[in-house]
Amino acid sequence: MTGPIRHIVMWRVGGDTPEERAMARLKVKTAFEGLRGRIDGMTQLEVGLDVSGVDYACDVVLVTEFRDAAALEAYASDPEHLRVRRELGSIRIARFQVDYPAAAPAPAADGVPANGHAANGHAAHEGILAGQ
Repeated sequence: MTGPIRHIVMWRVGGDTPEERAMARLKVKTAFEGLRGRIDGMTQLEVGLDVSGVDYACDVVLVTEFRDAAALEAYASDPEHLRVRRELGSIRIARFQVDYPAAAPAPAADGVPANGHAANGHAAHEGILAGQ
């Protein structure tokens, strides 16, 4: 497969109290955000924390995009990625993943792509991203 690949991973985190779970969520977010700009072939990285509060939701989502399938494959054994996985250890108690070919977003009528990001890479609707 050629072309960009989107890699999405969602986790549930452990913790006996809401405070412990909140700290675990933040630790996962901070650890993966630390990979930004450090992984060859990774062109985008976003980490979000669930705000829905529903009991069936995951706690953290990682959305990344890679130059191609080879870059995603290399990421699996990248030393920085492996360091983060070791650092987080068992605080992640469930993991879900989807990888798929990333299509370029079609521009909306207002000229802003459907993903909400302007051509310069900044969010068109900053309020949407404020809590992430």
